[in-house]
Amino acid sequence: MTALPPAPPRNAEELARAVARDGVEFLLVMFVNLHGRPCAKLAPVRTLDQLLSEGLGFAGNCAGGLGQSSGDPDLVAIPDVTSYAKVPLQEGLGIIQCDLYVEGRPWPYAPRWILREQIARLADQGRELKVGAEPEYFLVKRAEDGSIAVADELDTAPSPGYDAGAATRSFDHLSTVSRAIDALGWENYSNDHEDANGQFEHNFGYAEALRTADRVVVFRHLARMAAQRSGLVATFMPKPFGHLTGSGLHLHVSLWEGDTSLFTDPGDPRGLGTSKLGYSFIAGLLEHAPGLLALTCPTVNSYKRLSAGADTRSRSSWAPGYATYGGNNRTHLVRIPDTGRIEVRCVDAAANPYLAIAGIAAAGADGIARGADPGDPLTGDLEAAGAAAGLRPLPPTLLHAVDELARDGALREALGKVPGGEYADYYAAVKREEFAEFHRQVTAWEIERYLLV
Repeated sequence: MTALPPAPPRNAEELARAVARDGVEFLLVMFVNLHGRPCAKLAPVRTLDQLLSEGLGFAGNCAGGLGQSSGDPDLVAIPDVTSYAKVPLQEGLGIIQCDLYVEGRPWPYAPRWILREQIARLADQGRELKVGAEPEYFLVKRAEDGSIAVADELDTAPSPGYDAGAATRSFDHLSTVSRAIDALGWENYSNDHEDANGQFEHNFGYAEALRTADRVVVFRHLARMAAQRSGLVATFMPKPFGHLTGSGLHLHVSLWEGDTSLFTDPGDPRGLGTSKLGYSFIAGLLEHAPGLLALTCPTVNSYKRLSAGADTRSRSSWAPGYATYGGNNRTHLVRIPDTGRIEVRCVDAAANPYLAIAGIAAAGADGIARGADPGDPLTGDLEAAGAAAGLRPLPPTLLHAVDELARDGALREALGKVPGGEYADYYAAVKREEFAEFHRQVTAWEIERYLLV
């Protein structure tokens, strides 16, 4: 029987013992910016006491997406000792996630603080949000001209989901990532080839919301490390290939009071085993979905995944087009696969996990506070019948979603205030500029279509 990994450290003394036990010589002192990009410095473990007491300074404008200019004081990254993990793929290296401060105060532009605030609000009500993540990504190779192709040249089946041959050919990569997840104590329980050629998913156990967000950040880093060692790229770009299904980050969400699941009701008259409070949480998600998408599908490319529909090779997008919910039906924005939890399917592979989970928590909490009800669940294939049913489509582009976010009072309040205004406006400004930069490009499609008009 494989020994269970040690419990995470709870304080500075336990962290010191853990890094010594693990033979760690350096720590990646890490945080993410608005875009979810991990930023870090490499700190020798011999500086651990100073690191924990004083933190490490960063030029916030250099990291980007953190509300700083070149003239602002340093961001100071203070490690959260409970987030420590030995990096299974690199001897002598550990990772620790940090909270950001400026001049001794929490920096409200930091996504980890934004999620912490939502967790604290739930804790004030005696509630805890738990989340499981299903990260998807493509394994690709890049040519000298910058173009990309599926890494496995034999992975060409029109419907490659769960393809045993493709999984076996990628065994070295998949097993390396699986062993790394298990070494971290995340309880990896499956690794599979997804619906698109070259697309994979790894599943691991659920945890408290902040811990799962940390794990998503570390997972992406590990998957990229493993791919790079084989001369490949693990990309979490939602839609790298126009003709293939895109990559999601489906989140399984449950709300707890102690050991009691607040989403569970065996006597549910709708037959889905979900409580009235759970339905109110779902209603909040559906009502706030247009603005929530700006956080859960945060790139220009994200909306090419959402609108793919039957244009993909497998004839399915596996992404919601409408703000709907149902039972064990993967065409909805919210799926109820089992009693006690819901699956939020409007999150894609590029999402900043801290902001996405914070938005989900806030939208659901607003639904609970108002006692909202989502109505009866819908059935059938929404990809095929959604428009015919008269349902309102989700925002078609990042720009539309950002405008919805800016108008959403509950999400605006959840994202909080920052120096000189509100984070929602800062986020919207960053994303509008991202869209504008994209819109200024002249593409090959435009040349082909309009050159001789």
